Amino acid sequence: MSSGNAFNDAWGDPQNQKQAPIDMAELRHYRQGRGAPAATLDSATLQARRLTLTWSDSRTGQFPLMWLRDHCACDQCRHPMTRERLYKLLDDPLWERFASDDALESFEFDAHSLTLAWRDGHVSRFDAGWLYQRCPGQELATLLPTATPWAETFTPDHIVHADFVGEGDGRSRWVRALLRDGLVMLDQGPCELEEVSRIAESIGPMRSTNFGGRFDVRSVPNPNNAAYTAIGLELHTDLPNWRQPPDIQLLYCLENDAEGGESSFADGFAVAEILRAENPDAFRVLSETLIDFRFQDDGHDIAVREPVIDLDEAGRPREIRFNNWIRDTLSLSADQIEAWYDAYRAFWQILRRPEQRVELTLEPGQMVAFDNRRVLHGRNAFDPNTGKRHLQGTYLDLDMLQSHLRVLSR
Repeated sequence: MSSGNAFNDAWGDPQNQKQAPIDMAELRHYRQGRGAPAATLDSATLQARRLTLTWSDSRTGQFPLMWLRDHCACDQCRHPMTRERLYKLLDDPLWERFASDDALESFEFDAHSLTLAWRDGHVSRFDAGWLYQRCPGQELATLLPTATPWAETFTPDHIVHADFVGEGDGRSRWVRALLRDGLVMLDQGPCELEEVSRIAESIGPMRSTNFGGRFDVRSVPNPNNAAYTAIGLELHTDLPNWRQPPDIQLLYCLENDAEGGESSFADGFAVAEILRAENPDAFRVLSETLIDFRFQDDGHDIAVREPVIDLDEAGRPREIRFNNWIRDTLSLSADQIEAWYDAYRAFWQILRRPEQRVELTLEPGQMVAFDNRRVLHGRNAFDPNTGKRHLQGTYLDLDMLQSHLRVLSR
């Protein structure tokens, strides 16, 4: 084994300081630009099957040799076009040697790079900035905003349509607000059919459901869904009867001259936390008890069994399924039924509190976007005899929204 400083002299040359980062087969910044560390690599020592790296800001990371071999980004180990991993640890002839320090022939480092020569003759080069961002045990910095529960004074951000489609940061601000708050407005757009589809497809493919890829919200004869009537709609999430309900809903207003029809929204995560604080037993029942949701019409019968409040591994709300129209038969024991109804009513009562709701009247050319698995939406009844009311809507996958922000950020 050897650790040399042959590269250190080269990096002392100002010309070499301008050298581009080692290609780590990805597009994220890891040397220059946003999120790149200012620290440089100070030392590298081998001990007990790990390389311990220390940077100029005193950050230290222990990198197992098998991790380093698995993350080699050369053209033999990563496809040069797709950036997908080609290295197969199952076929590595050195695998047994990773149990000791015998897999590594030598290593060298400088302020900006680490080079490893393996016993089988393979050479791996790493950019020090890339390694700095990925120290084992430290969470990789995310470009995504953290979902933040609404305060009682919450009002959604408004982005002008021209800023969204322009060259500035309007689109990035819109996406960030939607990921952070679960609700954001787009104002002063054109009153054109399919504009909601054009907006959605600028981010990713529309998510199709049994209602199609794009749907019209207006009163129609013989409706198969309460949204296509003029009645008031209690706060709800869409399609909780799906195993994977749609994530992001876009509703674009084309006409809204009818009396009534005001829209309302509530943050289901915030309401769930209020329920947890005020009535822990009710919160436990709604998060632990699976119930049936079902939608049926002449051509579809879609059903699933899930809790009203779904929690992540840390016990935080991850998804809300609340839609009183399409709850199916409550198939529980008698004791469970009574406890569940009590809990369901307690949750619903909090939803109806005025301070938990955002109410607004959509104007023609205005679009509301919200996280359908977090934010509940509803509307007041309207009178179709007093004017026209026409909204067009579609869904997007959260994966595409997050992807879009990562691309915008770089």
